[in-house]
Amino acid sequence: MRYDLFLRFGSALAIALAGLAASSHADEPAAGTLPTPPLTAGESDIPDPDIRAWWNLTYDRKPALPVPGKDYGMDAATGRFIHPKATPLVRKAPNFPGQLDHWDQNSYAKNVEQIAFYNFIPSTGHTWQSIADFGGKRYMYVYYRSGMGVFDITDPRKAKLVYRRGQRVGAYGKPDIVNPYAKGDGFGAANISWHKGLGKYVMVQAFEVPRYGIMDEKYLEPEGVATLKHWKGLKGFRVYVMDGPLPDQWQLVAERTTDYRHPDAKPGEQQGSGALDIPAWTGDKYMFLSTAPDDRFMLTEFADYIYTPGYQVWDMSDPADPKFVSQFAALGQILGDPDHEAAYLMNPRAGNRTSWFGSRMPPFMTRAPGEGGKIAFGAMAGLGLYSLDVSDPANIRIVGHVNQVPKFAGTEFDNVDLSQYERTGYIFTNGYPMNDECYEPYKDILVVDARDPAKLSIAAKFPRPVPPADAGFTDFCQRRGSFGPKRSGYLTQPGRFRDGVVAYAFYNGGVQIFDVKDPTKPSIAGYFVPRFPTEAETGGQSQGNLTYGIFAEYDRNILWAFTNHGFYALTSPLIGKPSFKAPAKPWPPRD
Repeated sequence: MRYDLFLRFGSALAIALAGLAASSHADEPAAGTLPTPPLTAGESDIPDPDIRAWWNLTYDRKPALPVPGKDYGMDAATGRFIHPKATPLVRKAPNFPGQLDHWDQNSYAKNVEQIAFYNFIPSTGHTWQSIADFGGKRYMYVYYRSGMGVFDITDPRKAKLVYRRGQRVGAYGKPDIVNPYAKGDGFGAANISWHKGLGKYVMVQAFEVPRYGIMDEKYLEPEGVATLKHWKGLKGFRVYVMDGPLPDQWQLVAERTTDYRHPDAKPGEQQGSGALDIPAWTGDKYMFLSTAPDDRFMLTEFADYIYTPGYQVWDMSDPADPKFVSQFAALGQILGDPDHEAAYLMNPRAGNRTSWFGSRMPPFMTRAPGEGGKIAFGAMAGLGLYSLDVSDPANIRIVGHVNQVPKFAGTEFDNVDLSQYERTGYIFTNGYPMNDECYEPYKDILVVDARDPAKLSIAAKFPRPVPPADAGFTDFCQRRGSFGPKRSGYLTQPGRFRDGVVAYAFYNGGVQIFDVKDPTKPSIAGYFVPRFPTEAETGGQSQGNLTYGIFAEYDRNILWAFTNHGFYALTSPLIGKPSFKAPAKPWPPRD
């Protein structure tokens, strides 16, 4: 099928069959429980029946390895990098002619000032952050699974580490303390919200199977598939009531598995992925999760991950007794369902053994259903971007859909920024790079016209950042490592948004701040590009994974940039004069 025709009719297909997709969760048997069909001519002999069934749906279209300097590389005439058209996911990407032969130790800034640096590194690959105010002080949690730290950031220029638990990266990439967590356990991606009924903060921590590091190619490594299917840790979430900022002041009040079909299953028996990333919750009745609830949700091309997460809703009226409400699947996710498999095969990514299908974060919304919110946006990678009617969380309905020309490796439609949505009707969405050395197509930040949620359309793209004139290179790809957008923070950020400006973590491009007063004409207004770490700081672990996160305090005009060698406190006149004292109103909001 011609791809221009797919773009024209794919959205209509998704919307027309939305009812089938949203309701296909109640009574089909799990794929893993079906008898293994006999092998027939032309089929694979993959041991796992689900991976085998997925593989046999398509023919192998994994992209060939492009040649550096021939199929992609520097354009001598313009000094700009030409990205490869398609690549597989790789552990180590090749260098290309014209790259630096060292890790750049210079930093660069425009309209941004560094006010502090802290060399705390729970992980060189990724960390999450949360902020909560107790007793007139502001605390920030910096963590990733097996390691976490609690900082008093009341004065961001003089932050103090007040609690530390678990692994922290020390000299030459080695942990400098013993991991106290059991295998498969840790500190989950956390949402802290004020619960009016309790009059206290409540923390929900999400727990999931690993997204990398278990295997390289699921169709060749049955042991890795079995490890994820029978993961020994919780696949779900835990709920804590917080009587203070430190973990010994928290009370565990509930634990649930996202395998809602088997609510009493123990770790090792629970199906699905668990809950990905930070739960979407504001303390009201409904909480939204990103999850593949069981082993039917496996129509994804990603080589080292087996699940395609949809969305799940829980009733949090009583945090000590969360109740399952509904499970949503976009068409093209469920293995063994003829309609889902047909939609999956219509996707031009099918068979590429590379693309992520499904969500990596819960749906994005400016207002929860209990606060009058109706529309949410779901970034579902290779499946595209969806507008969803969530006014009835028990029956999420697809309103609109848009997709783009495939760009793999790396993820597509990972993040949605709603900072300008209520003001303008436009939203921003992006995937992010997963191969180093720019060994994949560039990941644009797309401007989507969502003024009519039923008619989503791509209206513009953000400009691609370029190095300052005094840098020793003309394109960020020459600086080595990953280059491209990650995220603009989270809805858990104090103050949430700022009209007319948005900041993104951009890996080796540091923090890039964009003027979006007119969201259809975004421009770069400022940046902070830190140095790369030395070998002594990371031991070579995730060396190219420079600025992978940003967390903004828009109520105090402080930007926090998280890197593979520590985190920075930044200020910028683009977002306003900073405050170095406790905020006037506590966060999360209590009204």
